[in-house]
Amino acid sequence: MNKDDLYPYLTECAAEAARVARGVPTAQLGDPTHCPDWDVRALVNHWVLYTSHGLEHRALRKQLPEELTARDFTTDPDWAEAYAAQLDRAVAAWADPRVWEGEVDLGMGTMPAAELASLIIKETAVHGWDVAAATGQEFRVSEGAARLVLDVVVTHGDLYRQYDGFADPVPVPDDAPVFERALAASGRDPRLAKAETP
Repeated sequence: MNKDDLYPYLTECAAEAARVARGVPTAQLGDPTHCPDWDVRALVNHWVLYTSHGLEHRALRKQLPEELTARDFTTDPDWAEAYAAQLDRAVAAWADPRVWEGEVDLGMGTMPAAELASLIIKETAVHGWDVAAATGQEFRVSEGAARLVLDVVVTHGDLYRQYDGFADPVPVPDDAPVFERALAASGRDPRLAKAETP
């Protein structure tokens, strides 16, 4: 896939992530999540770091500074608005067609820019769903974005599981919605969100 294929989904998932972030109550930041050993605060910090700051730094071909990797973004009462603004900057950085060319240095090897973008879109959507499920919300994606996320999860699933990024797949019906199949393939139970959404 190239910029024309992926950029609309990058934009879509970033906008949905910003919407979900704005719906996270401060009182729930210490609540547990379905991600082992992560409360909502830890989950949000990972999500914010890699899907907004990481997304922009990858476009600029820069490594994330330690100051960012160690920051607790949620100490800012307006963290959700700051996240939304950073997402806008990151998405704008990827609007340049030249960013999609060549390889990106990951610090432990390189990856084609378009492939990396697809992984970050997956991170934005899947961790967005994690945050939404933990705070009684819904993460909504188009059919096209869902199919992209499913493809990324299936293609890279073994690698993610090797580093404990995914749990074992969860069985779902063959006719389940595409995004639910993507979540299940990543080791998430889509029924969690349905159970927790009022």
